[in-house]
Amino acid sequence: MNSPLSGHLKTGIDSLRGAKLRNFWTMMGVIIGVASVITVVAIGEGIKQQVSGQIHHLGHNLVTIRPAQLHTGSNGDTITGLSVGGTLGLKDISVVSRTKGVAASAPLTVAGNSARGDHGNYADGYIIGTTAALPGLLNQSMAYGDFFGSEDDGTNVAVLGQHASEALFNEDVPLGRSFTFHGQQFIVRGIFNQFATAPLSQQVDFDNAIFIPNDVAESLSNNTAPTYEILARPDTAQNTGIVASRLQTALNKAHGGQSGLSVLVGNQNITAGNGILDLLTRLIAGVAAISLLVGGIGIMNVMLVSVTERMHEIGIRKAIGATNRQIMSQFMVESAMLSLAGGVIGIIVAFVIDIVIRIFTDLTPDISWQVVVLASGMSLLVGVIFGTVPAAKAARKAPIDALRSE
Repeated sequence: MNSPLSGHLKTGIDSLRGAKLRNFWTMMGVIIGVASVITVVAIGEGIKQQVSGQIHHLGHNLVTIRPAQLHTGSNGDTITGLSVGGTLGLKDISVVSRTKGVAASAPLTVAGNSARGDHGNYADGYIIGTTAALPGLLNQSMAYGDFFGSEDDGTNVAVLGQHASEALFNEDVPLGRSFTFHGQQFIVRGIFNQFATAPLSQQVDFDNAIFIPNDVAESLSNNTAPTYEILARPDTAQNTGIVASRLQTALNKAHGGQSGLSVLVGNQNITAGNGILDLLTRLIAGVAAISLLVGGIGIMNVMLVSVTERMHEIGIRKAIGATNRQIMSQFMVESAMLSLAGGVIGIIVAFVIDIVIRIFTDLTPDISWQVVVLASGMSLLVGVIFGTVPAAKAARKAPIDALRSE
């Protein structure tokens, strides 16, 4: 290829090689910006896929009833920072179970967050009151033992998540062992298999939970334990939307016309979660993109220095016939190459960060080719935009003034 562009590219490569350390630090802003944007977007997309996978595991016909207004709280009744002191109560549990088309339902009632086992006090999870229908609603199997049934209502039995089992008894299969909660002894009759969890989910970490019969949980709290969620499944998947509508109507009627409760089916849960994640992703990615602006300013400053240092070269080129356009193109190509090189390094850094996150956390970032292409285009655009001023300065220099420069 023998063209002005190939000459500019060669000159640009020579310029990058000529001051490697200075150019690397110049590219640092672009590297950080591109790596940050890709990483943030990848984490957001990965979390959305994990949330979607969790919803799909539960099934599209699972109906979730929860307070419409969730807010932060600092007392003991909090679930991942959300207050559970909503408007769900025993009346709502009854309304849901009696609604036409509901095949099974189960409340999730927080009775407390600490218990005492052989291995010491356990205060890192929640004691949840529920009913026999819960495993079927969650599509969750048992690792050992079995879940309590309707015949166990009023008895002090419990089923543990795997982490709760280890924390209470320091063993995986503590069937028949007992722990103390609210001054009463509870017998362990089952251990759940590990749950499929999603980051930033509004759901309790069931692996850290202890499940007891709901009537026992209500009795121990004098019917004041807050129910933060009710799960229900229709008799047929085709009736999911109809049953959800009936539930909303029945709950509103039970509360005098306005229940303040949200009735969500699987896809609506995904949409609600994705909306929050999209907002957070855009916000953080926008902040990270500021690094690109900083990187662009750094490139402009270095290119201005480069123009000053190479003024004699510019004068010679103009003296032998180079046009203003050719001089300007040369420096803009160099600026774009500098920024694009930073973008490529930033992409590599983002993939390294992706691997590290997957190894050391439960997150699974998803780097899409669209984000990589967008980041590359942004880095190239930064070089072009911020290279315009230095290039214009070089192009406007009179040949005689440039030749006199030292």
